[in-house]
Amino acid sequence: MRVLGIETSCDETAVAVVEGAAGAEPVGRILSNTVYSQLTEHRRFGGVVPEIAARAHLERIDGLVAQALDEAGVGLADLDAIAATGGPGLIGGVMVGVMTGKALAFAHDKPFIAVNHLEGHALSVRLTEPVEFPYLLLLVSGGHCQLLTVRGPGDFTRLGTTIDDAAGECFDKTAKLLGLGFPGGPAVERAAVGGDPRRFALPRPMWRKPGCDFSFSGLKTAVRQTVEKLPADDPRAVADLCASFQRTVGDVFADRCANALARAPSSTLVVAGGVAANVYLRGRLEEVAAAHGAKLVAPPVRLCTDNGAMIAWAGVERLRLGQVDALDFRPRPRWPLDPAAANRM
Repeated sequence: MRVLGIETSCDETAVAVVEGAAGAEPVGRILSNTVYSQLTEHRRFGGVVPEIAARAHLERIDGLVAQALDEAGVGLADLDAIAATGGPGLIGGVMVGVMTGKALAFAHDKPFIAVNHLEGHALSVRLTEPVEFPYLLLLVSGGHCQLLTVRGPGDFTRLGTTIDDAAGECFDKTAKLLGLGFPGGPAVERAAVGGDPRRFALPRPMWRKPGCDFSFSGLKTAVRQTVEKLPADDPRAVADLCASFQRTVGDVFADRCANALARAPSSTLVVAGGVAANVYLRGRLEEVAAAHGAKLVAPPVRLCTDNGAMIAWAGVERLRLGQVDALDFRPRPRWPLDPAAANRM
């Protein structure tokens, strides 16, 4: 099975071609994975501007489709389906990807698959690792922070979610306060190298409380207050604060994942999403997984941030089950993986 995947939910325009076996075996092959990052367009604003993002997607998408097909050495006739992110995300960008995917599917008589962006992250680990269902997933990115049990495409149970801010947003805010640039996650990780993770005592919201939900708003406030008091003549202050911040986030992740593993035991803990690229946090999660007799598995760093390969792979997984969509599919700014979760709050 060969599927073209289109990702346009935020500030990366991405197109990929992925190949997978017709059976249910995990692990596929990436034939191409092209990404245009909009960092240059958004950096001067300190965050993503939706209107600018949508325009950039529109300007780049056709060229990236052609490039992805060329690098994969295939034509549209060689594909088995077209997959595109159908949400959640910035609606202008999602519309660009969905309409492009529909047009290609209609013009070349191919099945169209609308992929939940979060499901793309959730299943991406199976593109490169033989991970069997079910598994426990920590999904962490700029806009999302959730713990879920993953039983298959479209089959998720949410155990916990953030009640306010996402961890990635907290990284971005910390980087902005310290003048480290955008995006914040990689900037904070670089700045933390060699820093003292115990110099600054920061609050750990929800830590050691029952359940699997997250909170980061109090941590953001504490970082701001700490930044305002940093001594200007201390060259180690920024590194120490970044290291302390990472350690605090790691404490929260470890505590919440421990509760989730106790509530829904699993032999595999998967971490996915942009924040999963952080090496320090991966190490903390390896420790908590091992303490509960589980193995931590994460996608390669290049597949943690938004990319077309994860959308194409989710398309492969859905195509195997015959889960395709009609061309009247409507893009969704919100699209929970577990629709019933709101009723369990």
